[in-house]
Amino acid sequence: MTRVIVTERNSVQVVEVIARGPQGPPGPPTFGSGLFVDDAAKIDKSIVYYDAASSSYKADAIWTTSTIVDGANF
Repeated sequence: MTRVIVTERNSVQVVEVIARGPQGPPGPPTFGSGLFVDDAAKIDKSIVYYDAASSSYKADAIWTTSTIVDGANF
């Protein structure tokens, strides 16, 4: 633990010390109110979609801005 001693005479000052404590591991990526998105396989220009088989939202190589168009641009 670090100790700081400040001594002044005839003066009043407010000193604020902020020390960040240890951080835990990051949680899963979410949207809004805790909606989990599995983005472990995401690639450039992935589109988030719902996969009923796994009951989850995903972002991967299956649906991208290139795969949802038929020779056009997204």
